[in-house]
Amino acid sequence: MASSTESVADQSKAIVALPDGYKPSSDEEFMNPKQLEYFRQRLLDWKKQILAEAEGTLAVLQSEPLREPDMNDRASSETDWSIELRTRDRQRKLISKIDAALRRIDEGEYGYCEVTGEPISLGRLEARPIATMTLEAQERHERQEKVSRDD
Repeated sequence: MASSTESVADQSKAIVALPDGYKPSSDEEFMNPKQLEYFRQRLLDWKKQILAEAEGTLAVLQSEPLREPDMNDRASSETDWSIELRTRDRQRKLISKIDAALRRIDEGEYGYCEVTGEPISLGRLEARPIATMTLEAQERHERQEKVSRDD
């Protein structure tokens, strides 16, 4: 006999057509197939956007040499590229979080707090689709981290 987690995961893998303009609502069952597909599409679109920006950065880096004749211009360009590369590195880490969220959708765990097991609010998931904790659990976690750092 299949567990309820397996049946949710199986449901999340089914192709679900979303109505135009669909937004998850608290009036419907939490993490039903439509909501799961909605968040899957948001995550995939976000990942696609990050990868496209990274490709653009790489193309510019390969086509434009950093050989500015003026020392001030060169320093400015190097600073700009340093900032750009740090941004891309943060986005690379973000992609792994997006991939983890997509795995949670496939496994039927998406939308539930990894600490308490409670549903994460739809508003929080809209704002941060990679969230793994409820707002309360996240705040507790951050307070504990702060106390640990202060020791």
